[in-house]
Amino acid sequence: MAAISVTACEPADTNSSGKNPVATTAPARTTGSPADDPKDAGVAGVAGVVSKTVPNFVGMGLQSAQDSAQQDGFYVLKSHDALGRDRMQAFDRNWKVCSQNIAAGRTVPTDTTLDFGTVKLEETCPAKDEKPPSAEGGKLPDFKGNSVKAARAALDPSTSFSVKDASPEARWVLVESNWEVCTQSPRAGTAIDGQPVSVTAVKFGETCP
Repeated sequence: MAAISVTACEPADTNSSGKNPVATTAPARTTGSPADDPKDAGVAGVAGVVSKTVPNFVGMGLQSAQDSAQQDGFYVLKSHDALGRDRMQAFDRNWKVCSQNIAAGRTVPTDTTLDFGTVKLEETCPAKDEKPPSAEGGKLPDFKGNSVKAARAALDPSTSFSVKDASPEARWVLVESNWEVCTQSPRAGTAIDGQPVSVTAVKFGETCP
């Protein structure tokens, strides 16, 4: 009787990191003697790794940027939401590159991680990447204007977190990265002490009441 293999699919919007690593197969690496100056372009350091000049990917579609990077030998690729909304880049062709963590023209080993800041094709790139809120320092961040998903991700996973539609329509908040926080309780700056956190929100593009 033939064995059947089943692969589970993971929802696209469940990763709180907001980053989208590209699954690729890098050239096999073995330990070797580093070159005299591994920073020189095209000179091998560790076996299978050379140093090359990073191209300018800004303005390219995300899929095209990834393909181009791989053709140049850069296989460790990531991407993130440049608007700080913690959205996953589930369909790369629907996103464009706004920024890159390694400046164009720099020469780096090809096993360096390239991270692209992206927005959807119809969106405008921000002047600089917008960072999601962070609870560093033990106090509640100001969530207003951030996505519900980014607000939830800023808190410890054990935190009780609730969200309500700020409009009178009482809609379900299903895809949290598409909803913008209007109000929060407790207020920003409150010391985090395991208390529940609640927010109200509207869809991005709508006006908070």
